[in-house]
Amino acid sequence: MICRILLLISLTSCVSGTLVVKVTQTSYQAEENDNITLEWMFTPRTDSFYTSLFIYCEMLADDKISTLYHVHEGVEVPESADEHFAGRVQCDKDALREGRIRLNVSRLRTDDSGQYDCEVSRNDDGSAGRCRLKVTAAVDQPKPQKPADGSKPQSRGRIGLYVGLLLTLAATATAVLCTFSAGLAFVFRLHSKSTNNKKYKSCFSENNTCMMKFSLNCKRLFPDDTAV
Repeated sequence: MICRILLLISLTSCVSGTLVVKVTQTSYQAEENDNITLEWMFTPRTDSFYTSLFIYCEMLADDKISTLYHVHEGVEVPESADEHFAGRVQCDKDALREGRIRLNVSRLRTDDSGQYDCEVSRNDDGSAGRCRLKVTAAVDQPKPQKPADGSKPQSRGRIGLYVGLLLTLAATATAVLCTFSAGLAFVFRLHSKSTNNKKYKSCFSENNTCMMKFSLNCKRLFPDDTAV
């Protein structure tokens, strides 16, 4: 807090400074548990500028101030970060040497929503830039319903039932075909036997008639033998 007061004093004491801080985006919006990168730009920048640089970034929300990132004379001071952001803020060092403050905030929370101010100073020169972040609650995605454990045995039982029915139908059809074939064979044998009997009876009748005619003719030829 003392560092912040000293920084504010140095900023207010500078009326016509040359250091300018701008935001690349005035507002950000993200969803809970996502990651986001907040960015500020400052000019001018030189090779020796970084060693005497003071950076103080903070979040203002619900009348509460939380330190986000702190650099003192070119050296990061991670212990200055508020517990709310502990382990969730990373700064791009290469971008910082190029005059850009890129803070990556991970695992966003809904209470990360608020105003973010970043103050940059060097000696008696300084400036600040601000942006806003809104974090919305994550929408629960419907989880695909997994089939119950008993569904697989049930489906297998149905498959077995269908297979059994098919086998039963096939066996029944085979039995019907066999019975029908046996019936046809039996009828055919009866027909054949009946035809042979008719031929036999016809032949016997003809022979009997011939014998009767022959006997009568014999009686006519030998009348004396009739008494015998």
